[in-house]
Amino acid sequence: MTTTTATTKQDKVLAVLQEGRTLSSAQMRAFFGIGNPQAVIQALRFAGYPIYLNTVTDTKGRSRNVYRLGSASRAVISAGYKAIATGTVSS
Repeated sequence: MTTTTATTKQDKVLAVLQEGRTLSSAQMRAFFGIGNPQAVIQALRFAGYPIYLNTVTDTKGRSRNVYRLGSASRAVISAGYKAIATGTVSS
């Protein structure tokens, strides 16, 4: 059995999201020492990971924003292929 360890902060965030858990910006700062969580999320999105920002409300009515790893909709995938086909972006 081969085990891999997450070495970069991006790898650590991605590993948590791939487990199905959510992360807030505050959690990323506290758990991983990330100074700019939005930059890490943006880098992961540019790498092709469909990361979404959702607002969740707890039982006391407090709201907070959390990131989660989802699956891209057919419309998003279609738009990507169209952009590649028309030369708007390179593959």
